[in-house]
Amino acid sequence: MLKAKVEYKIQNATEQQIDLHLRGCSENFIPPLATRLDIKNYSRKIFDKAVTFEAWSDNILVGLIAAYFNDYENKKAFITNVSVLKKFMGLGIARKLLDCCIQYAKQKKTDMIILEVNRNNEAAIALYKKFHFTESDTKDEMVIMKAGLT
Repeated sequence: MLKAKVEYKIQNATEQQIDLHLRGCSENFIPPLATRLDIKNYSRKIFDKAVTFEAWSDNILVGLIAAYFNDYENKKAFITNVSVLKKFMGLGIARKLLDCCIQYAKQKKTDMIILEVNRNNEAAIALYKKFHFTESDTKDEMVIMKAGLT
């Protein structure tokens, strides 16, 4: 297992660093991210509109959660991305980033966090369930999961 010093930050990555990270993680997604969307445009949207929770090692963005906190009326947040570079998987990075995201959401008085995950991504679903996300709906190959924070 890789031994690396990992630092956690919020809202630090540039659009280019997000783009590079997502390209490096594309094959980890089911199906690969690059087959589902334009990574360059997605990176721009994340940079412009999302709050990013980041894991860094040697100035490389190795883990990223991006969440939208823009549904003020319903006090809901939506996690649009959870990714970790393959060689950094298994170090608890996604777990730490998810915890940071949830703590941030609680500070912002968010009542619920929603995300979508491919039904075949068993490892991700298991992680989300550890954080009390429950399956609420399905949409094609995606499972919609929600976690109440109040």
